Amino acid sequence: MSNFPAVTLDGKAAIVTGASSGIGAAIAAAMSEAGARVVLTGRDEERLARCAEACPGRTRVVVADLAHDDAPEEIVAGTLDAFGAIDSIVHSAGIFWPKPLAEAPLEDFDEQWRVNVRAPYALTKAALPHLGRDSSVIFVSSIAGQVAFPNSAAYCATKGAIEQLAKALAVELSPQGIRVNAIAPGNIRTPMNEELLKDPDYEQMYLDGTPYGRVGVVEDIAPLAVFLASDASRYIHGESILVDGGWAAR
Repeated sequence: MSNFPAVTLDGKAAIVTGASSGIGAAIAAAMSEAGARVVLTGRDEERLARCAEACPGRTRVVVADLAHDDAPEEIVAGTLDAFGAIDSIVHSAGIFWPKPLAEAPLEDFDEQWRVNVRAPYALTKAALPHLGRDSSVIFVSSIAGQVAFPNSAAYCATKGAIEQLAKALAVELSPQGIRVNAIAPGNIRTPMNEELLKDPDYEQMYLDGTPYGRVGVVEDIAPLAVFLASDASRYIHGESILVDGGWAAR
């Protein structure tokens, strides 16, 4: 028998937001492969159902718009109804609307803040009474929370807020045995930036800034979520882990 905690999620129940595509869908599949029972949540029932089919274990789809005030309680209730517990939450839902400051309406800032910051804050709060010792809350932040990007001030502000939110909640919740951490993806190929990456110059900018020499894929991110949700990460609290091919190390 090993003396080391395993990177496995056997018997754990996990919520993954933004699970209908991109990083969220990959995390849901990876957590399912690792043994978790997974609630996939997002706004598009058809896409969520397809992603759930790609998960080898037990799943439940909960359709909810995270920007709505009643969504957190609906997601928590759906998870408890399906699996009777909540052991992990992965906050993967987010929006990215890049615009120069002079052209960006305040409504764009408000919506990015509502989805990227307020929604995961509200869901964590709603789930808190059901999180026990050795549970895990994982925020999907961004390299943009640590390194500035032009024409993306609102998005950078929201991800900077997520970085600090993860630290603040770790300090508050660690005494209860609840781990709170963030994953900060670098330039990852997802539906969110698909249109941008169709521009060869835009993709070349990504490549030029990444020492590893390629744009990331969602499979580069998902295994870290499994690790942070597993007992193997039991002494990691309040961290934001970059997965960026070396971008921020330059």
